[in-house]
Amino acid sequence: MSGCQFNQPYCPRNEEKKSIAESIEKATLMEPSIDAQSAQKGVYYGSYLKLDELLNIQECESVKVGTPAHEEMLFIIIHQTYELWFKQMIHEIDSIRNIMSTPPTPERLNGVIVNRLGRITEIQKLLVDQISILETMTSVDFLEFRNLLVPASGFQSVQFRMIENKLGILPNTRVQYQQHHYHSFFNEKDRKSLQATENEVSLLQLVIQWLERNPFLYYKGYEFWTSYKSAVDQILDNDLQRIQANNDLSQDMKDQSTKEVKKNMESFSTLFDEVAYNERLEKGEVRLSYKALQSAILIYLYKDEPIFHTPFLILNLLTEIDELLTMWRFRHTMMVQRIIGAKIGTGGSSGYHYLRTTVGDRYKIFLDLFNISSYLIPKNTLPQLPKVVKEQMDFAWSIL
Repeated sequence: MSGCQFNQPYCPRNEEKKSIAESIEKATLMEPSIDAQSAQKGVYYGSYLKLDELLNIQECESVKVGTPAHEEMLFIIIHQTYELWFKQMIHEIDSIRNIMSTPPTPERLNGVIVNRLGRITEIQKLLVDQISILETMTSVDFLEFRNLLVPASGFQSVQFRMIENKLGILPNTRVQYQQHHYHSFFNEKDRKSLQATENEVSLLQLVIQWLERNPFLYYKGYEFWTSYKSAVDQILDNDLQRIQANNDLSQDMKDQSTKEVKKNMESFSTLFDEVAYNERLEKGEVRLSYKALQSAILIYLYKDEPIFHTPFLILNLLTEIDELLTMWRFRHTMMVQRIIGAKIGTGGSSGYHYLRTTVGDRYKIFLDLFNISSYLIPKNTLPQLPKVVKEQMDFAWSIL
């Protein structure tokens, strides 16, 4: 199946064969030996990690003005740790974007994408949990040095904004910060960095292109969308018939149940109307192209087919990244309310009230993947795949 990103045949090039041969020739499985003398040479733990520099960059503003505040050290270390983890997240996102930017994405690299997306989610869980450590600082403790931080603000975390941009958030979906474009609160160097990430192809855009290359939407006479629509129509018709035939229901209950089924019918009717969907796409109400949406639904419904195992994991992890970003924003918002109440933020924002507006669907990048659950049907109602399609999706160990 040449050209299929889910089942790409792989043949190592001559230069790859040569590189592998050279690597084998130089490789060793012997454990490195170390003694007291050799420990003084080569790479040293502290110098490798630059610990002298790292452990001496926590400069407390309260110390500078002669009124040391014990809690300021915690405040600095927590935020510096956040920035280090943000750096790692950017490293992983960029590597995934690089893999997906050279189509077709070989199936053997989908496993790498799953691993790195999974790493991002584990980092995010750590970032959410880290808020609990910061919450050990009381409101009174924070007030000892809070005024010394003006006008700095967590809003000015360039790396966090870069993560949002690289994932695919659109500038016009952001809540305005003090009625200004978010660029206004960064220096010239940081504004250029942010602008560069806005101009890059986002992970969401690459995922859309990847989904659109799914060869099983139309394959040797098989049309998934036609098959899926037929199954949906049959299920909805059966629902109406069951309601009318159920003599245990009162007329009021039948009317209410019928109303719910017709709501579902209307929802699916919009889904199957490509023109209407594209109008929503133009308005920015959805982000996935119509073909990408069809592909994602196919993957979710037939996730047990071997060829769709890793694509399903990729889509699932993308929604988890979005979910964890929302969780982090929510926990951060609650922490701010708990520690400073309704006070104005150090950067001049409305503090808690501003942060509360960032917790919602407008900041979800992969919202369309969340909403796919509305269009899934029970496994036992899935249309049977034609044999020629199922064979291409399958693989199995066999005795030669």
